[in-house]
Amino acid sequence: MPKPIEPTPTAAAPLNPIQKRVLESEIVEQIRQVYDPEIPVNVYDLGLIYDIIIADDASAHIVMTLTSPACPVAGSLPGEVEMAASQTPGVGKVTVELTWDPPFTLDRMSEDVKLMLGLM
Repeated sequence: MPKPIEPTPTAAAPLNPIQKRVLESEIVEQIRQVYDPEIPVNVYDLGLIYDIIIADDASAHIVMTLTSPACPVAGSLPGEVEMAASQTPGVGKVTVELTWDPPFTLDRMSEDVKLMLGLM
């Protein structure tokens, strides 16, 4: 008896721009669960996330910085962001790029965060 032919796996259809925006907003919500240990604000609202790039295959590339190159969590915070983003349903591979250019400034924070921290 001949062996049944198994279907060849097909690649998922590329995401359209609306799907990319939805996935990005869902990733943002996951990243908002990661807090800077020295400041009671999540890393997204603190302004540490510079960019989230969603590819056609649902993979995500996150560009982020830290408040300072001497930040005590420089070795762990990018991994926490990667892990949080990876928890997003439908996301593929997640990579995080740590950059120092442009350097973090208080201008990256939202007005609400500045007010909460007494910086206004």
